[in-house]
Amino acid sequence: MEQLIVFCRPGFEIEAGRELTDAAALNGIYGYFEPGSAQGFVVFNLPGPASADTLLATLSIHTLVFVRDWFVVLAEVSLPPTDRVGAVIDALKSLDSEFPACARVEIRLPENNSDPDLGNFARKWVSPLSKGLRGAGILQPDREAQSPARLELLLLGFNRVIAGVSLACNRARFVSGIPRLRLPASAPSRSALKLEEAWKVFLPPEQELAYLGGGKQAVDLGAAPGGWTWQLVRQGMMVTAVDNGPMNAELMASGHVHHIGADGYQWRPRRGVDWMVCDIVDHPRRTAAMAVEWLNQKLCRYTVFNLKLPMKKRYDEWLICRDILDQGLALTEMNFRIRARHLYHDREEITCFIERLD
Repeated sequence: MEQLIVFCRPGFEIEAGRELTDAAALNGIYGYFEPGSAQGFVVFNLPGPASADTLLATLSIHTLVFVRDWFVVLAEVSLPPTDRVGAVIDALKSLDSEFPACARVEIRLPENNSDPDLGNFARKWVSPLSKGLRGAGILQPDREAQSPARLELLLLGFNRVIAGVSLACNRARFVSGIPRLRLPASAPSRSALKLEEAWKVFLPPEQELAYLGGGKQAVDLGAAPGGWTWQLVRQGMMVTAVDNGPMNAELMASGHVHHIGADGYQWRPRRGVDWMVCDIVDHPRRTAAMAVEWLNQKLCRYTVFNLKLPMKKRYDEWLICRDILDQGLALTEMNFRIRARHLYHDREEITCFIERLD
């Protein structure tokens, strides 16, 4: 039986497992998941006849929301107290089937790992492990070589590791779906990282300037104290910040922000803008319906907004909101691209990005 390791936010293992089970079934591929103990990953089993290769060939990681990243399992390896590198090499050499060529190895830890010694070991182990794997012919000689896959090791402890491969054409841009971002001291709130991560996840990296540059006009609904407005201003945008609460004084002094004291759900611009962003913590269905209205009325071309999910039935609530978006945007002849993801900097919400293509 073939398996995938599927990464998600700790505590959302059931949502990720259900999502992948449903998405696979829509493509005629049937499997089941084993949720871990809130470690931020699940094991997805494929009993056949479809293989993991078939699943990855038909289902893109970018269409999933709660699934951040994944890799195909090759072997589960018991690590002895000595010569752990040799144990990995032996396990991979003894496989019955071949796997794609890999130039690099990535050592991952469970997201909620609290053992600093294991983290230190993982960092120090990369070099001798890479050297040993290259010497054994398992990794390509040049670590910078273009290769169709990357060797993955999920280190669960000093005595256990799961080895696998991730495909370059179908994996997260960032390892485990986690970009490493720093919050500048000048940011009004930590929520600024959510919008930055959304851009890095949803926008094509070679086209970020086309989406964000050129002095665009933006609206931030529910803006106070200004974390998302601050990110928009950093891109050179002129921003209308809509919120009944106060905005950060230094941000207002930039001259790029016009503050309107109003309810973000009720306020509408007189003419369309490039970007509408919204981080209002309220009913997700109301937020989804509002985004549909902005797009259908051409009040914005791009939008990023958060959907706050209830503690119970989080996956079911997303399905309802997804239907609101799909059905609402289908009412016009315009074309839209919709993506959503449970970002690393999200908590009980998911982030959506929609662009009008016409």
